[in-house]
Formats: sequence, C-alpha cells, structure tokens
Amino acid sequence: MTQWHTKSKRKKTGGNRTAVRRCDKLLAWRGGDAAATIVSIDGSGDDNDDDERRKSKVVKGSVIKVKQYRAKFATVMEKGKKKAMKAEILSVEENTANRLFTRRNIITKGATIKINLDGKEQTAKVTSRPGQDGIVQAILE
Repeated sequence: MTQWHTKSKRKKTGGNRTAVRRCDKLLAWRGGDAAATIVSIDGSGDDNDDDERRKSKVVKGSVIKVKQYRAKFATVMEKGKKKAMKAEILSVEENTANRLFTRRNIITKGATIKINLDGKEQTAKVTSRPGQDGIVQAILE
C-alpha cells in the first residue's frame, strides 16, 4: 500500500494547516512499505523459483527500483582480491539495524551473514541495500 510522506493536515496546536503547495499529493512524496529481505531456506534441495523473489517498481524520474524479498545467494568479494564469488546464504548472524531482524533472518545493509563459500562456513558483511538494489553484495570478514 502506498504511504504518503507529507505533513499532517493538522498543526500540533489543533488548527488546520493551510496549503503551502499547489497540490496535496505529488509523486515525490509517495513512499511504500519496506521490503524485508529474508533468507530463503531451501528444504527440498531442488532449484525452485521461490529461492529468490524480486519485484520491480517505477519511482520518480522513471527510475526502476528492484526490491528483493527473498535471497538465497550473495555476491561476495575479498578485501585484497578483485574477484567476485557467488556464495549461498545460510543465516543472519547479527543485524545492527534491529536486533529482532537477526531472529527473523532479515538482511539489510550492514548485517553480518553466515555464508557457505567453497564448502566452508564464513561470515560476510552486507554492503548493498537488497530492498532497493535487488541483490545482496557482501565483503568477507
């Protein structure tokens, strides 16, 4: 559902706010619900379409934002090397945005995730914004 990021029609004193702009609603003031990107846990072992779920949205300036709702893989970089590797996401270790996101396995920028890279479990820090970029990118720790 669309959210409108505008001022209230009432002032904190209780009076009506007069129109200071030419109209009440503009596309620039429109927002939406946050895409809580969760870790897709595959129980069947098959390659399903439900492993990763994305939706695209046209926003102001004809910009297309891709929201990722489920993530199974992350693109991981090592600090010294310039090579990207695809790794499977196992779980969220820590999320500084909200401690409840860790329990719900929600990935945001800055979250520490546990990945499976070449058969070894390692930790990586997320550097992208999956709710707006549509992809999980991370750096090994």
